[in-house]
Amino acid sequence: MPDVRTGEFFMDINQLLKIGAQAFQSQLGGEQAGSLSMDQIMGALAGLMPGEGTNVDLGALIGNMQGGGLASLAESWLGDGGNAGIGADQLASMFGSSDIKGFADKLGLDEGTAVEGLKGAVPEMVDKASSGGALESMGGVGGVMGMVGQLFGR
Repeated sequence: MPDVRTGEFFMDINQLLKIGAQAFQSQLGGEQAGSLSMDQIMGALAGLMPGEGTNVDLGALIGNMQGGGLASLAESWLGDGGNAGIGADQLASMFGSSDIKGFADKLGLDEGTAVEGLKGAVPEMVDKASSGGALESMGGVGGVMGMVGQLFGR
């Protein structure tokens, strides 16, 4: 089963997607979130994130952030302190407008509403999959750690 590991910290990918789905619902609040099931949101998040199927590759997401000039944002989420907020343009830079539209369509939401939910979900997922600035992913631990180390000059 795919997993995300940080040092001795271990989190199943389904648990991580559930955290993202809860943050998505919380960010939207009220009736908008109430009509969506956790499974729907988890599936849409897995489809949006880099990777194959539910094999979410957070290392690739961090790489996309670096390439998109969002390294300081990634560092905020990977660190143990508070998470810096993300804007709609930054999300579009990370995922691409067409992928965000596809995500919104899967959930039956307009793009603006989907982006609002993602503003809570994406930072929370990266934050919960990291500890002390370290992010590891099964199947590519060395590559992810090396990339994160280069990203922050470590």
